[in-house]
Amino acid sequence: MFWLFIGFVIFQRLIELIIAKRNEAWVKSLGAVEVGQSHYPYMVMIHGLFFVVMMAEVLAFHRTLSPVWPLLVIFFVITQIGRIWIIFTLGKYWNTKILILPNAKLVKRGLYRYIRHPNYLIVTLEFIIIPCMYQAYFTAILFSLLNVAILSVRIPMEEAALARLTEYDEIFEGKRRLIPVMKKE
Repeated sequence: MFWLFIGFVIFQRLIELIIAKRNEAWVKSLGAVEVGQSHYPYMVMIHGLFFVVMMAEVLAFHRTLSPVWPLLVIFFVITQIGRIWIIFTLGKYWNTKILILPNAKLVKRGLYRYIRHPNYLIVTLEFIIIPCMYQAYFTAILFSLLNVAILSVRIPMEEAALARLTEYDEIFEGKRRLIPVMKKE
């Protein structure tokens, strides 16, 4: 079961990289500006090592399925629905890199109605949910910390570039970065 699950998640990430590469070529052909090239290899390394370390922890310490796995599966499915929703919401603009089309009209629908960076929230949750499903708590803690470190570089860099090249500040003023706040109507 573990190998089937991990294989599915890795396959999903590879498909996403293919989509991102195709989208990158398209948006760059329109004049998109790339920022954050210096930290991107570290981000790729963190995401790749996540699977390696989790597999090593599960194998070395004979980790088994968590007693609360049904709940974790529900959370995992919710994150995957969110991930797919984000990819479809952004369409050809979705990418793993920071690629900004100057003066582009920013997306304000989908999960972007509630928070600035829903994709980073999904990844943050996955770094907890996926390893906890197999009681790989070392992996969950380590990669949650590494994710906080890389996002503390990436998010300010992305927001500064968006503010410089688009109407980001006006559109997303008052919206939280990662934790949604539902407004009372």
